[in-house]
Amino acid sequence: MPRQAVRRLRRRLGRRGHFLLILGIGKTCWGAGFLIDPPNPAGLTLLTHFCGLRHWAWLWIAAGAITTFSAFLRVGRDWAGFVAALIPPTVWAIAYTAAVVTGEYSRGIYVGLWYLTSHVGVIMWASQVPEHSVPHVPRAAQKGRPG
Repeated sequence: MPRQAVRRLRRRLGRRGHFLLILGIGKTCWGAGFLIDPPNPAGLTLLTHFCGLRHWAWLWIAAGAITTFSAFLRVGRDWAGFVAALIPPTVWAIAYTAAVVTGEYSRGIYVGLWYLTSHVGVIMWASQVPEHSVPHVPRAAQKGRPG
């Protein structure tokens, strides 16, 4: 019975759903970490000018919740999860880039580029991945027999 439930869940999620689920849980955990033990705010002055990192943690948590929820929606309706997933790393990349431009945090260029590539870039790529990109191969063709 548990195996059937897992198989059903895996089918329901599909490739995009798995990605959104992992991403959503990760963003939620990242935000919880900011709540429980806020890191050194070096390079995030643009953000901390408006409010503390504990408040910004809720951006990650909300985005994570939306992303996680969207994992269970059908392809085409899961777009909100990808948009929500993009917001926190984009905001962080902007903050780190601003810190570099103002001369506050020279290492910010590397952190900003990391957010743009490993977060924003990967999310944008994954949002374009079709659920089923490989056509089904007939059984006869799999065994080496003609169609």
